[in-house]
Amino acid sequence: MIAISTERPTAAPATDLVHRYVGRVRSGDMGALPSVIALVVLSAIFWAARPVFMSEANFANLFTQGAAIAVIAMGLVFVLLLGEIDLSAGFTSGVCAAVLAVLLTDKGWPWYLAVLVSLLTGVAIGLVIGAVVVKVGIPSFVVTLAAFLALQGVALKIMDNGRNISIHDETIVAIANKNVPPLFGWALYAVLVVGFAIVQYRKLRARNELGLTGETAPVIAVRIAILAVVAGAAVFVLNGERSRNPELHSLAGMPIVVPLIVALLLVWTFVLNRTSFGRHTYAVGGNAEAARRAGIAVNRVKISAFVLCSTMAAVGGLIAASRANSVDPNTGGSDVLLTAVGAAVIGGTSLFGGRGRMLDAVVGAAVVAVINNGMGLMGYSAGTKFVVTGFVLLLAAGVDALSRKRAPLQR
Repeated sequence: MIAISTERPTAAPATDLVHRYVGRVRSGDMGALPSVIALVVLSAIFWAARPVFMSEANFANLFTQGAAIAVIAMGLVFVLLLGEIDLSAGFTSGVCAAVLAVLLTDKGWPWYLAVLVSLLTGVAIGLVIGAVVVKVGIPSFVVTLAAFLALQGVALKIMDNGRNISIHDETIVAIANKNVPPLFGWALYAVLVVGFAIVQYRKLRARNELGLTGETAPVIAVRIAILAVVAGAAVFVLNGERSRNPELHSLAGMPIVVPLIVALLLVWTFVLNRTSFGRHTYAVGGNAEAARRAGIAVNRVKISAFVLCSTMAAVGGLIAASRANSVDPNTGGSDVLLTAVGAAVIGGTSLFGGRGRMLDAVVGAAVVAVINNGMGLMGYSAGTKFVVTGFVLLLAAGVDALSRKRAPLQR
């Protein structure tokens, strides 16, 4: 007679979890750890050198300064997870912003229709790029490089070879220039922390029901507490009054782009972690041939990734247009693409595919924004900023490459 044990699985002690995490780090699976450390160290250095760096006004400026890059980088994560690249994302954002500006200013369309057409333009661009890469078989580097050049010309055509189009629509301008009420900020904070706690404890209960050893309740409680403290401090600072004359014009409350980025981060994190499309994306990025033999529609996944990348680029263009209150031929150009790719890689997304998270893009964009902002406050030139950002990107790519080589040795 077979005896069936009814004992519930015991959770792994906290010390075992620490050793397990250290083992993953030593084997090369560091995730966003290097970028988080860099973010903390850089912030401390700039704060010590220029105390104004952590002022309410500059802290809010960091979010609006890095918002467009963070959004474009989130779209690039989908493509990078497949081991592909999209060099056209910058000018895709510029073309979509130009479409938005023309429809709003020249055609007098309502903002919601202009935004819809702008996003559909991004979808169309991504669909064409993905179809050429998949159906014709041209490497994504070549296809998107050609699109980079072509879209630059399209943007010039839309704006009559150099015209600057101002945006006066209050709703669009508010996205990167207005703030939500402080009470809304605290409500968002409460929803975020409570939601995170519910998700963590549901995962713990599911693992226990399946008989899997996992994290203990105290470890999860510490994780929730860290999120509560960090997010609470951010909301507190952002809710501070930043206006020199608040009686005439108040600047209290977090910028509208903050809840927008949080919403996009939550949605795409859910897509990657909780949907079949997300699982298929990681599978294709890890080994496309094995994924195809497993019955995954590899071509469909790749096309979808390029569509999502270009759509997020369109959202980034919308934010950039809102922040500048205008669109010109340089929108989406200059260093936008390289900075967005750099943000995703600096945050921990692998250039070789199969490894990365949406959070990587946001953390990496924060590192880039801190470098640009802090060095600007210290009086360094744009050239020096590019050199430092390039060095950080090279360091992040080097860590990724070394971790890939080291991982098989640990197996």
